[in-house]
Amino acid sequence: MTAAGDAALAGGLGPAHGGTVAIAAADLVLASASPRRSALLAGIGVRFAVVPAQLDETPEPAELPRDYVARLALAKARAVAAATGGALPVLGADTTVVCDGRLLGKPVSEADAVAMLMALSGRTHRVFTAVALVRGATAAGVVVETAVTFRELSAAECRAYWRSGEPADKAGGYALQGMGGVFVTRIEGSYSGVVGLPVAETYKLLCDFAIDCGLSRV
Repeated sequence: MTAAGDAALAGGLGPAHGGTVAIAAADLVLASASPRRSALLAGIGVRFAVVPAQLDETPEPAELPRDYVARLALAKARAVAAATGGALPVLGADTTVVCDGRLLGKPVSEADAVAMLMALSGRTHRVFTAVALVRGATAAGVVVETAVTFRELSAAECRAYWRSGEPADKAGGYALQGMGGVFVTRIEGSYSGVVGLPVAETYKLLCDFAIDCGLSRV
């Protein structure tokens, strides 16, 4: 087990309300280092520990976006379940942005980020997020698709946005919940799914596995 899985993360809510806790006090392991996913999961009252998964995230040849995120979410959950000995159920998640049939990952440079954002400028793209839950030999998951429309952007503001530091670790090169939200004129689907964890679908999945959430403690 990694040190990350054995210690509470700073900034989590206390165990009475859910949030990041030491693994001994957790009901679930989140197989993601994303602070956005941690915040969303804490918001629905789950007591969880964080053990990030380390995987090759290269798409397979001709792999469809829906299949890609579903495969990675499940692989992350299974990898962390194996690493932690299966003591707790594990939640994995993955998000990708798709434009013109191309998967847009995290930008690796300013030029890459600007090219991504200009490709999204004035258009509607799709965001796919998968969540997968593994407990022992049992696994289940769901994929959520959301349509996001951008206003027209200028290359200058895309460069300024890159210099803010926000896009560097975001699929598609933007954060809907941050400054990148100023680019968005319309969303059809799950806001939280674009951020990284569709909370309605995740909550149902947790309930199906009888995992304790905030509403069950009210």
